[in-house]
Amino acid sequence: MPIVVQKYGGSSVADAEKLGKVARRVKQKRDAGYQVVVVVSAMGDTTDDLLSLAKSVSQDPPRRELDMLLTCGERISMALLSMALQEQGVPAISFTGSQSGIITNDAHAQARIVEVRPYRIQDELAHGKVVIVAGYQGVSYKKEVTTLGRGGSDTTAVALAAALDAEACEIYSDVDGVFSADPRVVPDARKLESLSYDEMQELASAGAKVLNAQAVEWAKARGITILARTAHGQGTGTSVQELAVPTDSRVKGVTADSEMAVLVTHASVPLQELLEFLDARAVRGRTLAHDGLPGAPGRTYLAVPLADIHGPEALQRELSTRFGAGVEWRDGWGTVTCVGVGLNADWVPLRKALSAAEALSARVHAVSTSPLQVTLLVDKAHLKTLTARLHRELLGS
Repeated sequence: MPIVVQKYGGSSVADAEKLGKVARRVKQKRDAGYQVVVVVSAMGDTTDDLLSLAKSVSQDPPRRELDMLLTCGERISMALLSMALQEQGVPAISFTGSQSGIITNDAHAQARIVEVRPYRIQDELAHGKVVIVAGYQGVSYKKEVTTLGRGGSDTTAVALAAALDAEACEIYSDVDGVFSADPRVVPDARKLESLSYDEMQELASAGAKVLNAQAVEWAKARGITILARTAHGQGTGTSVQELAVPTDSRVKGVTADSEMAVLVTHASVPLQELLEFLDARAVRGRTLAHDGLPGAPGRTYLAVPLADIHGPEALQRELSTRFGAGVEWRDGWGTVTCVGVGLNADWVPLRKALSAAEALSARVHAVSTSPLQVTLLVDKAHLKTLTARLHRELLGS
């Protein structure tokens, strides 16, 4: 029997009624002749609630203890879904990340999967059971509980699909696939039937929340097709694979990211020294602009995802202590990014992006380009209007 891995996000398992609907969908897949592995996120806002609870105790909670706390959310979901399936007559069993064989490095709160040993999952599938796996978590080679960062349940699902040689990896959410922009910001956004791995990874890294960037990285490395679908109804969804179906437009999507801080360094702070400081604290980011050369430090704009920083106030204090006025912390800026293969074959997309910002009187603090993306760093107040205007300019209404 072929294996299918399904992943359900927090909103899809937010209460008993929704858990029942997921159980029925899983049962239908099993009845159709598949062995099913289900990866679940924490219910609703459970992770945010647990994080708030931790911060009520400690302004900068130790990351190891955070991992011990936050992994409880997925364990609740997995156990309840297993109960719901068994109530419908479907044999099922739930496993934590460690019980599933998800082996990671030892970077708490931002761990990366290094190996998957799905022996217990394979045994239970052979016994005819549906296996429910707690997403977002694993165990390090030091036997420590670890978490994979925001959206890590997607990574769990893709990694298991690769290890189990699954026929498909289906990612279920509230929306029917990936859209050319956030429909809440751009009502005319269109659903994309397919995207390449590279396009999806750029969109995910730039703020699109449908899929996790690390999950897409895993899928690309192992040739796993991801099907992003709605948990409500029977939409066609979006297929993420090696090559996307060609379209008339080079631009596939426009996305904004407001959940970041921007570190602005001055000539007094060598870039390498700042990067070493951030690496020691497992704070990742992407350079938007740097005008220095080796041996001649210059000005740098470095975007840092706030989701990766569980104690931003503590980090700001450390930056001030270490670098003084040489590093500014700006939390009023965000990015708008256009993504598509061959986007910068000429300067038209960048020219249109800069013109759109000028028309909205949105100051562009920095620009970043690559063969796949054009990114503008602007004030957060302009993110929604600039996203809508760029979508209209580059993709039409």
